[in-house]
Amino acid sequence: MTEDTHLAAGLDAFDFLATMVLVVEPDGRCLFANAAFEELLGLSRRSVLGESVMGWFVDPGLFKEVLTAVARNDFATSRLQGHLRRHLHGTHGAGEPLPVQVIVTRLGPGIGQAQRLLVELVEVEQQTRQEREDRAQDQVQANKELIRNLAHEIKNPLGGIRGSAQLLEMELENKSLTEYTQVIIHEADRLQALVDRLLAPHRRPHVVGDVNIHEVCERVRSLILAEFPKGLRVQRDYDTSLPDFRGDREQLIQAVLNIAHNAAQALCDRIAAGDAVLTLRTRVARRVTINRQLHRLALVLHIEDNGPGIPPAIRDRVFYPLVSGREGGSGLGLTLAHTFVQQHQGTIECDSEPGRTVFRILIPMP
Repeated sequence: MTEDTHLAAGLDAFDFLATMVLVVEPDGRCLFANAAFEELLGLSRRSVLGESVMGWFVDPGLFKEVLTAVARNDFATSRLQGHLRRHLHGTHGAGEPLPVQVIVTRLGPGIGQAQRLLVELVEVEQQTRQEREDRAQDQVQANKELIRNLAHEIKNPLGGIRGSAQLLEMELENKSLTEYTQVIIHEADRLQALVDRLLAPHRRPHVVGDVNIHEVCERVRSLILAEFPKGLRVQRDYDTSLPDFRGDREQLIQAVLNIAHNAAQALCDRIAAGDAVLTLRTRVARRVTINRQLHRLALVLHIEDNGPGIPPAIRDRVFYPLVSGREGGSGLGLTLAHTFVQQHQGTIECDSEPGRTVFRILIPMP
């Protein structure tokens, strides 16, 4: 067994990391690359072993200087910002540079006294996304507690108001005045329905069984087309190799339906013009970090529309309760969707611009 083979065998644990890890010599020759490197850059590790890593950087000058300095032991470790060339055709786009934070650490001499350097490549986008997820998680949790407490406080006096209005209506001699008591009763019922929706995720038991995501998508598709039979095309783009997973089928149908229904309502102008498109797309993702946990496999469901996009003023708050970009909207559909997906240890991301809005649901799979 060669020295490089010994090295690779000892570094297999790095394949379980979501960040890219390389082991290189001071001149940049690659001795090891982990699985995350292969997937994110679209390069086979077999094709890069023994090759210089300098060509992977858009501007390799500073990286070369840092490698040399760390190898000389000027620093035990050093950090820099860089951009990697990508070859992956798919979600990241071919050839689009990937901004990364580069951490170079001195490993010490190898078996043959050759200097070895450990290079970690952390996506800047990944760091930003994780920080955003953490902030959103804290905010959603605080909002859920606030809304739940508020709903309970409203619920009891609301029943008293409705009951008093009914009693008053029975005592009125002038029946023309019942118009006013009916307004009170109607508005009390409307608020009661709102409170029930706010409390729904905490009341309903989590019923777990085998779930096929495409059955969920087809159910949502049929419901959307029944409500919007003309002017809206609902496209399917399924990865049929996706296996079943354990989850609450009804909750997932409701989550996907809430997002798809919001999208369809936002497409009203395009529906009138006859060119509205809603796309349901399923994929599998490997080595995905969700809520700070690394998962070997995850389901990815995209719900995409060609509507006007989410207003910038609420784009960062679309999952907050009572936030709506549509006049007359309750602002609860996306909140409930987010809650149901969270109960599956998943998350929802949103990317929106005029002409294209994509909600991306990620759910870990065994």
